[in-house]
Amino acid sequence: MKYLILVGDGMGDYPISELDGKTVLEAARTPAMDELCRKGEFFLTNTVPEGFPPGSDVANMTLMGYDPARFYTGRAPLEAASMGIKLAEDEIVFRCNLVTLDLVNDQVTMRDFSAGHISNEEARELIASLEAVCSGDRFHFKPGISYRHLLVFKGKHPGFITVPPHDYIEKDVTEYWQRYLDSPGWSELVTRCGDILKNHPVNLERIKQGKNPATHIWLWGEGKMIDAPPLTERFCISGSMISAVDLLKGLGVIGDLDVINVPGATGYIDTNYEGKAEAATQSLKEQDFVFVHLEAPDEAGHQGSLSAKIQAIEDFDARIVSPITNELRSRKEDFRVIVTMDHFTPLSLRTHVSDPVPTLLYDSREKEAGSGKTFCEKNCLAHDAEKNNSINDGYTLINKLLEQN
Repeated sequence: MKYLILVGDGMGDYPISELDGKTVLEAARTPAMDELCRKGEFFLTNTVPEGFPPGSDVANMTLMGYDPARFYTGRAPLEAASMGIKLAEDEIVFRCNLVTLDLVNDQVTMRDFSAGHISNEEARELIASLEAVCSGDRFHFKPGISYRHLLVFKGKHPGFITVPPHDYIEKDVTEYWQRYLDSPGWSELVTRCGDILKNHPVNLERIKQGKNPATHIWLWGEGKMIDAPPLTERFCISGSMISAVDLLKGLGVIGDLDVINVPGATGYIDTNYEGKAEAATQSLKEQDFVFVHLEAPDEAGHQGSLSAKIQAIEDFDARIVSPITNELRSRKEDFRVIVTMDHFTPLSLRTHVSDPVPTLLYDSREKEAGSGKTFCEKNCLAHDAEKNNSINDGYTLINKLLEQN
């Protein structure tokens, strides 16, 4: 038996007037997911426990079978795990975004949380410059992918509360920026980084090309390294993690899964879908389990782009769900697959919300009638009202998939 979890990050949404009251998922062409849903189980899963922020860190930790109430310490430690960074007892790691801020008089606005989805090559050059000039006994910069990087800090937590920049797109963030400026040592760090970035050749060239420059760093998602039991030991399985995002790769490392780095996997709408699907089917020739994560719908939601989100969902269906399941059928492999999302990223809000997410579970051995529903939020809500089969403790979803109580 093969087991799969296929995640379209941020696919969930609310009804949209331009789509005649349909959601993006409802309006998109998703024949593969619809077929699996009609023949399988359909239910809501609570991926964000009460009191937790509706981030991809909490939600995907839940989908991986880890109870955030027991194991969550922050987003950045998961990304550190993916990069092979070991933290000492007296060290904290922060997520370090390269962002575009507009500073006018005394007001700070978050123009772009991703610095125009800056390329890996440009970002690495910027982070290298920050490390060369701003690092020391307390601070060290670690390069990641595109706008996503890390800052390792030695010492006690500075005491200020951080916020994710993608929650404040085109909004006033003066209050949150001031928290850095009011903290000794941190004020000097963020100010100096801003000075370096302002005149860096990479940014001057981006401005020349009409792109958003990386004007500042934004620190958030901090925490210490987590200690959690590997999935391979808990469930006696072997498996792989396939994602372009360091957060998911870190969860794979913690779960003791093989983390497959697919060339051309970008975490955006231009990602290498075929490479991800091929990696998944190849890994399942020898292993029991694969977790495939696609970031593109979430990024489109943050951008507020209807066309990009529709394309991302349709590509997920046609280029991830369909080829993987069809290949397993052609091999005459028995398999159980979950298709879901970690959270909603509504276009109207451009950030995450904690609504329970539609989830389908298809078993290739099951011959009885399934839900009979197509895969969308409205159908799942109606089906749940009829069947009352929600999974409230989302971290138990993986037990259901693996047929282990």
